[in-house]
This record gives sequence, structure tokens and C-alpha cells, in this order.
Amino acid sequence: MSDTDTRAERSAPNAFGIRLDTALAAVIVLALAVLALQRSEPEALPDFSTIDTVDSRKSAFFEFLAPIVIEENERVRLRRERLLELAPKVRDDERLPVRDRRWIARLAERHELEWPGESRTDTFERLVNRVDIVPVPLALVQAATESGWGRSRFAREGNNLFGQWCYTPGCGLVPAQRTTGAAHEVAAFESVRESVRRYINNLNTHPSYQPLRAIRAELRRQGRMPHALALADGLIRYSERRQAYVEEIKQVIRTNRLLIEDVVPNTQSHDGESEG
Repeated sequence: MSDTDTRAERSAPNAFGIRLDTALAAVIVLALAVLALQRSEPEALPDFSTIDTVDSRKSAFFEFLAPIVIEENERVRLRRERLLELAPKVRDDERLPVRDRRWIARLAERHELEWPGESRTDTFERLVNRVDIVPVPLALVQAATESGWGRSRFAREGNNLFGQWCYTPGCGLVPAQRTTGAAHEVAAFESVRESVRRYINNLNTHPSYQPLRAIRAELRRQGRMPHALALADGLIRYSERRQAYVEEIKQVIRTNRLLIEDVVPNTQSHDGESEG
């Protein structure tokens, strides 16, 4: 049989009158469409209240949330990587291509900085300190603590796992015990992923968390990865409970270390226990 005959046989219509190569192409297109749809659909928060045992509930919560935090951290890491590639040109005061200048300006605006500001170098260094990851164990434990392991009203009705507030009427859910005269609401999000993204951006931009960013930057200067126990010290203003809140977060990290390690790759854990 010649090569021409072989090709003809492979593309001949099957019993349904459809050429095999056409059918295969259709299957591939359909599979890609389904995959795209799955990735575009927001992750629905499971009903963790139906899980009876404490450890099973904790494991389920971590298993659900960890991949989202890791993926959002990866988005941040890639942006940071590009920033660091541009760092030598910025520090040497070289002129950047228009594309890079526009990208930095958009990134700076997203992180509440004006580019280039009074000093391009200083603004760039501040931006580098803001565009950085949040250790996965820290995010998991804060989400667990703030949302009652995903069972709070704000988690169930607003996908809010981190207790973020907003101040525009109708922007979220009104707390049942809100102080008279207070205007804040607990923010509502379209998806858990949006809540995670806003949480990371909040830690990376809000003045209250400058101590956290300073700790993280110092660890970077020492050639160490940012880790959860160290960065927890920078959360002193996350709660009105101040230091008591910080100590609670650290304790929950330590208590649940093994459960976290079960669902978080070693390269993503960074809980700090091994560093003393």
C-alpha cells in the first residue's frame, strides 16, 4: 500500500459518514472548550458545615483553598520576576521601552503607587517590595480563622474568607452586630478566587501592613524565603485584638502544620518552623 493509500484510508469516512481526522479535530476542540469553561467558572465554596469531624473539615478546607492561593501567588511571582529583570535598567537610569514603562505604570497603580513619582528608583524599590507572595500557610490559616473554617455567614453568602471590609453602601454584607453609626460592610465577592486576590493585594498595599512588607523584604535581602511565622508579626493591625491576634495566627499555623503540609508542596509551604 502506498503512502497515498494510507492517508486516504486514515481520512476515509467511518460508519457514521464522518471522516476520522475531522472527528478527531472536533473532539479536541470540544475538550478544549470544556477545559476553558471549567477554568472560567468560579470555584464554589463547599458546605464545610456538613463535615462532622474537625480534622476532616480542616483538611477539606485546606485542600479546597490551597490550589487557589498557590495559583494567585504564581501570578504575583511572575510579575515580580519581570520587575526584577527590569531592575538593572531602572537602577542605572536607562530609558525603558514604552511597553515596559506602561506595564510598570499599570502595576504601580494597582499597588497604589504613582509611577515614576519623585524618584523613579525609590518608587521602583517600593513597588518591588509590594509585588511579592504571601506564604501559603499564612493565607490558609488567616482564612480559616477569619471565616470559621469556611462556615461563617460572610464566607457562605459573600465568598469572603478574610474578613475584608468595604465602605460603599451595598458593597457587601452588613454585620449583625455593627456598632451604631458605623458605615462599614463586610465585602462580598463574585468568587473565592477574587477574595484571595483582594486579600493578597490588601497585604501588599495597605499602610497597615507595611510592617509585614518590611519583614518580607528583609528576609529577601538575607536570601531567605518569606515564611508564615515571620510575616505573622506584621499583622498587628489586622485585628483590633492586635498582638493576641498575631499569637493566635502563629499558634494555628503550628497546630495545623502537618495538615497544611499534606496539601501544600514543600516549595510553597514556607511556614518558618524549620528556621527557628
